Amino acid sequence: MEIDASDALLVIDAQNDFCEGGALAVQGGAAIMPLINRLAERFTTVIATQDWHTPDQISFASNHAGAAPFTQIEVAYGPQMLWPDHCVQGTLGSDFHPDAAPAVNKALAVVRKGYNPAVDSYSGFYENDHRTATGLAGLLRDLGVKRVFLCGLAYDYCVRFTAEDAVNEGFEAVVIEDACRAIAPDTAAAAKASFATLGVTQIEAATLLG
Repeated sequence: MEIDASDALLVIDAQNDFCEGGALAVQGGAAIMPLINRLAERFTTVIATQDWHTPDQISFASNHAGAAPFTQIEVAYGPQMLWPDHCVQGTLGSDFHPDAAPAVNKALAVVRKGYNPAVDSYSGFYENDHRTATGLAGLLRDLGVKRVFLCGLAYDYCVRFTAEDAVNEGFEAVVIEDACRAIAPDTAAAAKASFATLGVTQIEAATLLG
């Protein structure tokens, strides 16, 4: 698979809180950072996303009396999973993982998401209300991007919804599967099924790295 100037690499939420020792750690999260760096070397256009929550974020279980993380509630925009407090603005947990520094430093932009306390955000394109845009689509169009390659955390949430919205915005989407890690097997299977339905391509990093 050839990479050209109309391709972009989206590095999704390569942050401390999603890696080992973090508040919402994804198993094996830190291990993919060197591979993400190698991938970033191949792309002219790299963009990173960053979860950027306030302490009163609606998706934090701690903000709902008696609620437990990993349970679901109904909010104004529909069902919302509750999470442990994570990626709170200005904390070490919200920082990019140090092992991802080469990729992040190459990024032309960092798209911060989830900073509205009333709406969570998985996708790099839209908040969870599916109406509030982050500006990523316009940025990619301005850069002449036609196809996006996705890597990062977590496969079954922020990577998944970013890939789905990429397709809905008219971009080709390619998920680099071994440069992602998932939170849980059942949601990973749901993501894979969604990708097949929408025409999101899945590849291994070796397809690009040789």
